[in-house]
Amino acid sequence: MPAGKPRRPAPVAPAVPSGERLSKRVMQLAGCSRSEAEQYIVSGFVSVQGQVVEEPGYRVDDTASVTLSPDATLLAPQEVSFVLHKPPQWLDGVESDSAPRAPAGGRKPAATPNARTLLVAEKQWAQDPTQQAFLKRFAKHLDACVPLETGASGLVVFTQDWRVTRKLEEHLGEMEHEYMVDIAQAVTPEQLQAITRVLKDPRENLPFAKASLSSNTPTSTRLRFAVKGAHPGLIAYVLGKVGLPITALQRTRLGRVALGQLPVGQWRYLAGYEKF
Repeated sequence: MPAGKPRRPAPVAPAVPSGERLSKRVMQLAGCSRSEAEQYIVSGFVSVQGQVVEEPGYRVDDTASVTLSPDATLLAPQEVSFVLHKPPQWLDGVESDSAPRAPAGGRKPAATPNARTLLVAEKQWAQDPTQQAFLKRFAKHLDACVPLETGASGLVVFTQDWRVTRKLEEHLGEMEHEYMVDIAQAVTPEQLQAITRVLKDPRENLPFAKASLSSNTPTSTRLRFAVKGAHPGLIAYVLGKVGLPITALQRTRLGRVALGQLPVGQWRYLAGYEKF
């Protein structure tokens, strides 16, 4: 984690209707320009009455205590990456959600929720190993370039870091994606062999993938699929060919980054030591 990590912002009282702009107070406090003061504020280094405020236009009166973190820096703002556990039936955020049109004379259908809307402070995993504060600017200019089926749950990535984007885009086809697939019946060795035959059938011309048994009971089975590249719909197609309906599909790993214990609908930061 880079030096100068801002503290976790806390709810603040509404700004007073009068008083001076926070950026002006910081200019006086730090002896800096207006643009530098605003950068300190949006980077989470300024507190009012002990609570982080990120809005340069926030107004403070003469009695308000304004402090600048001793770790404050004007170096290039930190770029972050999020690892999110997408819920099933949510869009993956790779493309913006377009609101559906209402049929003639009918009611407008509800829009499918978009995973991007989960990137808010309230959805940060309490056990995030980084313990990095969430700042509003972290939710801006995010790339998402690894698709996941709307019906599936599991690991999706959002990033501000161009190096992460390039890695995911340029090496996506050779990166291994791990999925866990639930089936509401026992899968026999013969059916598992049939899955392998479909995957290897040259007439199918399918991307490289391997299937194995993770767990099996008389009433349910969990299969593990390791697939090179992102291929939405592939697993459903293969299992459909052998007559095995899917009850749940979850991406659990992308390259060397695993979903782990991250709860559904929550996110954590990609730590500095993690590589895809």
